[in-house]
Amino acid sequence: MDIWEAAAVCAAGVGAGTINTIVGSGTLITFPVLLAVGLPPVTANVSNALGLVPGSISGAIGYRRELRGQRDRVLRLGTAALVGALAGAALLITLPSEAFDMIVPVLVALALVLVIAQPRLSRAIQRRRERTGDPAHPHGGPALLGGITLASMYGGYFGAAQGVVYLALMGLLIRDDLQRINAVKNILGAVVNGAAAVFFLFVADFDWTAVLLIAVGSAVGGQLGAHLGRKLPPTALRAVIVAVGVVAILQLVLD
Repeated sequence: MDIWEAAAVCAAGVGAGTINTIVGSGTLITFPVLLAVGLPPVTANVSNALGLVPGSISGAIGYRRELRGQRDRVLRLGTAALVGALAGAALLITLPSEAFDMIVPVLVALALVLVIAQPRLSRAIQRRRERTGDPAHPHGGPALLGGITLASMYGGYFGAAQGVVYLALMGLLIRDDLQRINAVKNILGAVVNGAAAVFFLFVADFDWTAVLLIAVGSAVGGQLGAHLGRKLPPTALRAVIVAVGVVAILQLVLD
């Protein structure tokens, strides 16, 4: 890797850390760059997962104000994310990449529909609960735990646009401010990337140069993303989520 390729990988790390903190889908920036500089696909995927861990932690720290009062929620959902991430990382080692190629664009598209429709759907769910007398679960209940586990399984396997799926699920099943939900999303991303990274350290090949370059860039990007994302009102944040999700679908389908 020459100096210009190294600069491109580090810059991709900054972009990925920024977009991961705001929405997710930073892998769609770093993964193609790693392939372009000559890394094999599985090595690129593993190196990317390792390198993005500092960015996820940095973004979570940047959103620490919005995390206040959410410890129980983070512990519950984080446990589900950990289980899913380890399962997904194991699948990466044992299954061909084609196994997820068809379902991932559909999953992201469904998540985007939920993000767009979330305000109306949330109001409809609330009206139904008021009629039936069922209280809203503060942590989303079993449905959210199951959804987070499956989304994290995909995240441990590849991870592109997993943040969009997290935001869609939590936005629909948790009554809370979108920025607070986004803060939890960053914790879940850190859990998934960290768990997958530890798993990969023992069973997969990776490129330390690429890992270090992405780690430095993503840590910087995590702080940038927290600063920018916090300034976005809910409508603008939802628009960014949809825009990134559409780009993700196009890239996944066309590759």
